[in-house]
Amino acid sequence: MRLAGNRFVIIGRAGMDIYPDPPGTRTEEASHFFACLGGSSANIGVAITKLGGSADLVTCVSDDAIGRFALNELDKYGVGRAHVRSVGGEARNSLAVVESRIEDHQSVIYRNGAADFEMTMADVEAVDYSQYDALITTGTVFAADPSRAAAFRGFELAKAAGLPLIFDIDYRPYSWPSAQVAADVYSRAGAMCDVIVGNDVEFGFMAGDYDRGLDKARDLVAQGARLAVYKMGEKGAITITPDGDITTGIYPTNALKPTGAGDSFMGGLVAGLAGGKSVRDAVLQGSASAAMVVARVGCAPAMPSTPELEDFLERHAAPNSV
Repeated sequence: MRLAGNRFVIIGRAGMDIYPDPPGTRTEEASHFFACLGGSSANIGVAITKLGGSADLVTCVSDDAIGRFALNELDKYGVGRAHVRSVGGEARNSLAVVESRIEDHQSVIYRNGAADFEMTMADVEAVDYSQYDALITTGTVFAADPSRAAAFRGFELAKAAGLPLIFDIDYRPYSWPSAQVAADVYSRAGAMCDVIVGNDVEFGFMAGDYDRGLDKARDLVAQGARLAVYKMGEKGAITITPDGDITTGIYPTNALKPTGAGDSFMGGLVAGLAGGKSVRDAVLQGSASAAMVVARVGCAPAMPSTPELEDFLERHAAPNSV
């Protein structure tokens, strides 16, 4: 699979991540914290821009200091925010307190009255999809209306403009009214998409049976998707295409934290596909990017640049699957 270019429109949230400092500190014992851009869609946008692509975000942020922090961070990384709208009232930006530690890792996510769920049809209809080469979204946008209906409308408009749809399942149970609603909505979204990326638990969840996740990924490709990446943690990934499966391993790393791997994987994958790499090499680039990010503090600031990623790939042999 190839993408026509590296201009991406991304539907999803931007927020603030707060890390106890120094690395290894437990949240309840911290006296200093480090703040950076958060939110899976914003992080994917940063990953893309650091690898030479362009990314514009479509979302809402709160009209307060935290929302303005997110906007300033988007500017810092060069992620376009012409389609990011500030909303007032009681809406609040997503906020995550995330530890830079593996053992007994704690992440506390605040999503009460989330501002990004205020995204409307008008927000996605204001986008000129002809200016982009692909649309990316993460599953969180579908967890509540009006964001859910707006995201599906964005899908329709992007497809009409000839854009491939790229979907990171990104299942967060705390955002959803019920597991059944989530499974139904994700299956509907997945059926519209050209590329679906998720882990074994997420595909299993979509299938309604955790033992049938791989079957679900295969079904999505059989029904028209061009690519499904079924990630299995330390066991690597199985990438399903209409031409057959590609099995890859993971790169060894001294992980500092478990978070950020999915966002960095997506950024590396789509940058590879946009750069003309084979599917296998694009998946390996995503895996390398993930290995680098989990070994660094933060998510957005940890995303590798093109020279850093190329150096990593040169120094590490392609891993075998387990």
